[in-house]
Amino acid sequence: MKHIILDKEEEQILKDFEDGKYVRVKNFEQEKKRLQEIARNTLKKTKNINLRLSEKVVHKLKIKAAEEGIPYQTLASSILHKFVNN
Repeated sequence: MKHIILDKEEEQILKDFEDGKYVRVKNFEQEKKRLQEIARNTLKKTKNINLRLSEKVVHKLKIKAAEEGIPYQTLASSILHKFVNN
């Protein structure tokens, strides 16, 4: 499991939770499912961005994408996704 670093506010929330200062909401399972759906919908949204790349980079990206059999924008998105999640 990854080590998680908490800020002071998060540490206080965790301490309060461990000390039993929080009370479970009514209809907990229903509320949990509702909030999970909200989070899922928020995280799966995509956003269009504009990037300035040299023609040479775009050309090479298109060649690599063709070799992989995928659209070049999908390849660019995949590369960025892998980079930010490593």
